[in-house]
Amino acid sequence: MHPNTLLDAMLAEAGISHAGLAARVNQAGRARGLALRYEHTAVARWLKGQRPRGQVPDLICEVLAARLHRAVGLDDVGLGVPGGPLPAPGTPLAGFVDRATALWRSDEQRRPHVLDAPAVTGNPAVMPVWEWENPPEDADVSRPGHARVSAADVSMLTAARAHYEQMYRRAGGLATRARIVGFLTTETAPLLRGGYGDALGRRLHRAAGGLVAVAGICAYDSDAQGLAQRYFHQALRLAKASGDRGLGAYVVALLVNQALFMGEYRQAVAFAEAALRSAHAEITPALAADLTAMQAKAYAHLGDGPAALALIRRAEAEAERISPGREPAETGYVQPGLVNVQVAEALLSLGEVAAAHEHAAAAVGSPAHDRGRVHRLAMLCQVELRQGEQDRAAETAVEMTERARGMESRRLRDRLRLVREQLLAGGGAEARRAADVVGGALRVPL
Repeated sequence: MHPNTLLDAMLAEAGISHAGLAARVNQAGRARGLALRYEHTAVARWLKGQRPRGQVPDLICEVLAARLHRAVGLDDVGLGVPGGPLPAPGTPLAGFVDRATALWRSDEQRRPHVLDAPAVTGNPAVMPVWEWENPPEDADVSRPGHARVSAADVSMLTAARAHYEQMYRRAGGLATRARIVGFLTTETAPLLRGGYGDALGRRLHRAAGGLVAVAGICAYDSDAQGLAQRYFHQALRLAKASGDRGLGAYVVALLVNQALFMGEYRQAVAFAEAALRSAHAEITPALAADLTAMQAKAYAHLGDGPAALALIRRAEAEAERISPGREPAETGYVQPGLVNVQVAEALLSLGEVAAAHEHAAAAVGSPAHDRGRVHRLAMLCQVELRQGEQDRAAETAVEMTERARGMESRRLRDRLRLVREQLLAGGGAEARRAADVVGGALRVPL
C-alpha cells in the first residue's frame, strides 16, 4: 500500500485540512441520505493508501471539485480502479499537471516510495520518448485558472532555472535538489494551475520544463535514478506542450546520458536517434554534437568500433559549428572540450589509449565550469593510468580532488572512488599518496 500522493496534493491545492475534508464529506453524504461520521484520522488513513468504501470516493471528488472550481475525477485523486494502470504520460495536460505537482510534493516530503523507486525499463521507459516524437500535439494549452499568470511570472521561472543550474554546477545535485524541488512546489505548481492563454501557456510550459529538467539532473546526481527518470519524463511532456522541439531534444539527451550510466547502450542509441530525427532544424550544433558523441560512447561500449569512429568524426564536425551566442540556455553545458572528453571515453573503451589521451588533455586544456573540470580531470587521470604514467596520474588526481571540494554529488563521488581504486592498483609511492588525498575527501559524508 503506497501513500496517496495525488489526494495529498489536491488537499494542499484546495487548502483543506484533514478535519476539514472529513467534515465536508460527512456533509455531502447527508445530502445523499448517508449517515457518515468521518474524522481527521480517517483522512490520514486515506492518505496512507487506504481506499474509502462505498460512495465516499465520489464524495471526495465532489468536495474538491466545489472547492477548486473544476471537474475532479477518481483518477485525479488517486482513487481510480484499484490495481489499474496509472495514466500514461500522454494523458490530457490538466491531469498530467496534477500528477506532476503531486510528485514534486512527495519529493519535497522525502516520501520513500518516491525516493527509492527504481528506474523503469522496457516499454515504460520508451513510451514517453515515443509520445513526445509522435502526434497528437497539444492544440491548445490554455487554462481557465483563477490566478492569472503574467509574462513576468514566466521570466521568473526562466531566471530560476539559470540560478539552480549554476548552484548545481558549483555545489552538486545533493545540495541543490531540495532547493529546486521546494521552488517547484511553492512557485511553479501554482502557475501551472493558474489561468493563461495558449501563447503564454506555451512559454510557461517551456520555462517549467527547463526547471523540471534541472530537478531531474539533481536527482540523477543524487543517485535517485527512478526519480530522475520521472522528472525527465515530466520535462519531456512539458516540452511537448510548449511546442519547442529543441527543448524536447535536450531532455532526451538527458535520458541518453542516464541510459549510458545504467548500461542501456542500445536504448541510448535509439533515444539519441529519436531526438536528432524529430527535432530536425531545431537541433542546435551544440546539442547535435553532444547527442552524437554519446551515441559514439554507446557504440564503443557495444564493441562496434567502425560505428563509434564514424560518430566521433560527426560529433567533432558538429562541435566546429557551435556559435555560443546562438545557443539556448539549456545547451550551455556543451562548453569547449565537452565533446573531447566524451570522445576520450569512447576511444578508451575501444582501446585507443593514445588517441584518448590526446582528447582528454585537450578537454582539460579548455575552459570549463568547476564540475565539468572535475569530470575532465578524472578522465585524464584514467587515461594516464592506462598509459602507465602513475606519477602524472597522481598529480591529476590531486588536482581533481581539490576541484571537487565543496561539491555534494554522488556521481562525482563515484568518479573519485574509481580513480582511487585505479591509483592503488597501479602502485607507486606518488600514486599511493594521491590515493590517500582522494580517500580523505571520500571520508567526508554526504
